[in-house]
Amino acid sequence: MKNARAVFFAILAAALYALNSPVSKLLLQEIPSTLMAGFLYLGAGIGLSLLGIVQRKTGHAAKEAPLTRAELPCTAAMVALDIAAPIFLMIGLTRTTAANASLLNNFEIVATSLIALLIFKERISKRLFIGIGLVTLASLVLSFEDVSSLSFTVGSLFVLLACVCWGFENNCTRNLSHKDPLEIVVIKGFGSGIGSLMLGLFTGERTQNLPCIAAALLLGFVAYGLSIFFYIYAQRDLGAAKTSSYYAVAPFIGALLSLIIFKEMPSLTFLIALTIMIVGTYYVSTDSTNDP
Repeated sequence: MKNARAVFFAILAAALYALNSPVSKLLLQEIPSTLMAGFLYLGAGIGLSLLGIVQRKTGHAAKEAPLTRAELPCTAAMVALDIAAPIFLMIGLTRTTAANASLLNNFEIVATSLIALLIFKERISKRLFIGIGLVTLASLVLSFEDVSSLSFTVGSLFVLLACVCWGFENNCTRNLSHKDPLEIVVIKGFGSGIGSLMLGLFTGERTQNLPCIAAALLLGFVAYGLSIFFYIYAQRDLGAAKTSSYYAVAPFIGALLSLIIFKEMPSLTFLIALTIMIVGTYYVSTDSTNDP
């Protein structure tokens, strides 16, 4: 029963995050990339802070362990990585299609799982390794601009960089998952959001489009705030590697939304990568490794 609830939280987190790439692609027409990343995380921080206030006022606040000084290194690393990752993603979105970026987000599974194995010593089964290999292959297919010359698209490289950052960040968050998820997301939101906004303003980025800023904050609350909140609950029972495998449904939902919103005709390369990615995702999501 506990695992079923954790799986539900992981899939719900994925569905909420799937809105990120297509909607951000639209908003990036009016908001520069670094400021956009800042508004997304700031929206998560503000939204979850308000949710916490409502829970306390209504007596529905869960009794969770607060963060302590012992978790400071992981917390600081989490915030720093959360500043870098969305900036890389927003830059990537300006240089590749939203559908491509959505599907490439599955590389986060690879990064999270390998980091969990090599650094945090989580157990990875043969089936999960096969799935990781297929997702990597699909990511490479999507990333090549010209197969004959083996040159990477700049946009794809930035999306993959974002995935690596989030892979490290997922494992940092895994070490904090026994603490209050609401507090973690609020710290992520305000720390990463303010950091990105300051960086964007320092580099000369500006926007005065208040409706788009409001939309970015709302998107951040849903796609980052609520998504991360449920993701942390899932990690408690599933671990970093297994949670990321269920989270793999997000890129497919995002890719479908992107094709609908932007009326992008999928290329043959995209369809080949999609097929490989589906098979790889099936392997990782049906892995029967015992939960950590």
